[in-house]
Amino acid sequence: MSAALLVRGLEACLGDLPILKGVDLEVPYGEVHALMGPNGSGKSTLCHVLMGKPEYSATGSALVGGVEMLGLPVDARSRAGLFLGYQYPVEVAGVTLRELLEEMGEAAGAGPDYRAGVEAAAARLALAPFLGRPVNEGLSGGEKKRSEMLQLLALRPRVAVLDEIDSGLDIDAVRDVAAAVEAMRSPDLGVLLITHYSRILRYVNVDRVHVMAAGRVVR
Repeated sequence: MSAALLVRGLEACLGDLPILKGVDLEVPYGEVHALMGPNGSGKSTLCHVLMGKPEYSATGSALVGGVEMLGLPVDARSRAGLFLGYQYPVEVAGVTLRELLEEMGEAAGAGPDYRAGVEAAAARLALAPFLGRPVNEGLSGGEKKRSEMLQLLALRPRVAVLDEIDSGLDIDAVRDVAAAVEAMRSPDLGVLLITHYSRILRYVNVDRVHVMAAGRVVR
């Protein structure tokens, strides 16, 4: 099976400080992979570099659906099919979740079936009652993470990188988020689930677990 995400020899520095030191990683389409490692191993830096955070300088290669991400602006990376789910989703006052999803669909050039697909996905994730509310306002930690999963399902990316989506959640919320990850499995999507804890892996049927240490994927 071809790779949704293919990273080879990825090195990254923050100023003069080297953080990623030759990362090699492959996530095929249709699979969910986990990336684990201690704090400071480079997991979040990998997210930042993949999405093009300007504070980092990077060399090597990071392909999403065969398209090189390094050197592209953030919006071009998103259009190429890269989605990043954040550890701490932000609240957006004055913009409802439905409005956000409609803007996302318009920016992505979504077809006429987009709205119906959003409504169906919201129902699957038990988020239909929240579509008319401001983005993430008054939501629990688990609801915020499911809101991000809804945005992911609406955008239909090639690669979803989910950074510490289980952080700060109680066990019921972890189960909810894990169910959302399982619900978005698709032969057209590769998922990289980055976590510091093993508990979410009890509820997500991952295809492979990678281990990161000292800026490298060591297993």
